[in-house]
Amino acid sequence: MTEKITEKVNKSEQEWRKQLTPEQYHVTREAGTERAFTGKYWKTKDAGTYHCVCCGEPLFDSSTKFDSGTGWPSFYQPADKSKVEEHTDSTYGMVRTEARCAKCGAHLGHVFEDGPAPTGLRYCMNSAALDLKKYEK
Repeated sequence: MTEKITEKVNKSEQEWRKQLTPEQYHVTREAGTERAFTGKYWKTKDAGTYHCVCCGEPLFDSSTKFDSGTGWPSFYQPADKSKVEEHTDSTYGMVRTEARCAKCGAHLGHVFEDGPAPTGLRYCMNSAALDLKKYEK
């Protein structure tokens, strides 16, 4: 099911800084990257939906999460493709595909073409950009 985002979230730098931890701000608003094997979700196996830490938009379902061995939470597809925007990132002398939240523009991580079936993609995300809402048992 593809649900188009109708309203974008726009906040000032000061509002984002007040809402987010310094690490969350650095990752989501300054396109930073947390160190590998340090984020709270890199090895989590709990069932639930991963939401954007900035705006609460649901982005990834735990059923698409896999162990990529990279030290970051990895998914083979978003819960809804329209909720994750992809942009060309040519920083650090590399050309990569950056993943951003379509609703608020938060930097989430990068997309690589070395993931498992059925997509062959690896959405390599930062834990600091995500908030896991566990399914009720």
